Amino acid sequence: MKVLVFRHAPFEDLGHLASVFHSRGIGFDYADLYRDPAPPLDPSQYAGLVFMGGPMSANDPLPWLSQEMRWIEQAARRGQPVLGVCLGAQLMAKAMGARVYRNPLKEIGWYEIELTPDGARDPLFAGANRRELVFHWHGETFDLPSGAVHLASSAACRHQAFRVGENCYGLQFHLEITPAMIENWCEQEANCADVRGLIQPIDPHQNAARLGDLSHFVFGNWCVLLFNSQWQASEA
Repeated sequence: MKVLVFRHAPFEDLGHLASVFHSRGIGFDYADLYRDPAPPLDPSQYAGLVFMGGPMSANDPLPWLSQEMRWIEQAARRGQPVLGVCLGAQLMAKAMGARVYRNPLKEIGWYEIELTPDGARDPLFAGANRRELVFHWHGETFDLPSGAVHLASSAACRHQAFRVGENCYGLQFHLEITPAMIENWCEQEANCADVRGLIQPIDPHQNAARLGDLSHFVFGNWCVLLFNSQWQASEA
């Protein structure tokens, strides 16, 4: 079994997700459309699709982002599992007809999310507490797509997680991130304006141990959905 992972910057990779996939015998290929906008890809040949974060906006007029959104819409229509993280979640929302726009406040650093009643019952979050301190790096948000189930919110950003159908999930926050990744992000030129705007430096280790555990719960649960999905049984 393999999944196809769409990166949008060289420093925004799978992080904890890679070890979760390895531990469950799931392979993955990276697709870097920002480097090669026309690679010979057939996303329908994979058990699932993963869309990572990135410093650009889902509203930027980039042809390769438009291509990704077409693939998201097609995957959701055929029931193929999809996971979107931060920008990936915003691309999912836009691909499914919802609006992506600037959030009143930037969330950069460690902020608490709270699961909605639907989120607390959702199999993706089995093993998570109703409130969790997680890592964020975003200045935009999105409306929920039509028919989506709202799963989590924060004080500054209402739409933090959603599900469409049985196995398409968008997460605004970064469960995949490691302390080394946080340190790296803070040094990236693409993020320098965000870093300058911080009141105090980010502590990469503030809640890293719990985030590592949480990432293995949540992403492990998504892997279970991969194994159990009707798409996997009949197509991949």
